[in-house]
This record gives sequence, structure tokens and C-alpha cells, in this order.
Amino acid sequence: MLSVENLSVARGGMPVLSGVSFTLAAGEALVLRGPNGIGKTTLLRTLAGLQPPLSGRIEMAEGAGAYASHADGIKAQLTVAENLAFWAEVHGGKLTDAVFEAFELTELRDRLAGTLSAGQKRRTGLARLGVVGRPVLFLDEPTVSLDRFSVRMFATFLRDTHLAGGGCAVIATHIDLGLEAPELDLTPYAAAWDAGGGADEAFL
Repeated sequence: MLSVENLSVARGGMPVLSGVSFTLAAGEALVLRGPNGIGKTTLLRTLAGLQPPLSGRIEMAEGAGAYASHADGIKAQLTVAENLAFWAEVHGGKLTDAVFEAFELTELRDRLAGTLSAGQKRRTGLARLGVVGRPVLFLDEPTVSLDRFSVRMFATFLRDTHLAGGGCAVIATHIDLGLEAPELDLTPYAAAWDAGGGADEAFL
């Protein structure tokens, strides 16, 4: 489903990671580890096709991937349901009641997104993953602003819906999501000039 071979990626035109290789089959997840600034966000953005690699190979079916950062990406003037319907239409996916139930948004579906709490907005943003219809998810700190209950809710969706349904995921997170997934420490792949990472990754 996803194959990465000898991949090198750059931030601001300078290499940050080199020689990254792994494969994921349907139903599998990979958790990225490493210190802040090592290049987790840069790697995820490159895998998702949001920026070109320096070198190496990424094999994935065209249009199969979806990237989600810790930004909610919702429109305040639209309701929860309208936001999700918009994302479903843009990505050719489908909005069902199961998505509202999975993220406990049923009672909030007609609320304007601008009136939601930070946690409710985050849950709405993550619910997009349930409507885009993409089998390969690239998740950058997806649990930011979520309480413990909501973290478990998201982990349940990821495990019991997305992965169990034949999808796969690459996840950068400092939180234990309770997934039976291997971890990839990116520290050994740091480019020589930037072995300590860089503080500017937060802006990518």
C-alpha cells in the first residue's frame, strides 16, 4: 500500500533526513519517533506529496493519501455537518452518521464551528479523516488539544475503523495511542549537517 525506499527530504532547501526506508501493508500503522525538529513534519509532508523529496522513491496509488496536521482546517461560518460535507465533496468521499458517532459529534452537527470549544473543533477536524475516503493517512500530532477521552476516541476510530477497514497510517505523535504498531526512530536518519534538528519545523 505504501513503500518508501532510501528517501531524503529537505526543509528550507537543506536536507534534514536521508536514507529513510519502510513499507506498510493494508491494516498496518507506523509511529514516527524522534526529538522535536528532527524532521517528522517534513517527512510526512513529503510522503503526502505536499513537497518534493530530494531523492529516493515513494510508491503509493495516485490519490490514495491524506495529510492531517494539528491545524483543524475548519470554516468557522459553517456548521459541523457543513464542514464535513464540504470535505467529503472535495475529496470524493462520503459523509455518514457513523462519522458523527465515531467522534461524538451527533449533538453538535448543526452547531457553527466558530462556537465550538478547542477540543470540539479538534474532533471536527479529525472527523475529516472519516469522510475523505483515502486509505493512506499521514498524521502529524493528531491528538493536540484533545483530552484523554477524545484521544481514546480517535485511537478507536483509527484502529477499529480505518486500519480494520484495510487502510494504513503513518503517525507522528508523542502520545501512546494503544496501537500495536512498530515505531521508527528518525534520529539515525538525520542529515549530517542537521543532526540536532532545527527549531523552524513548527512553521511547516
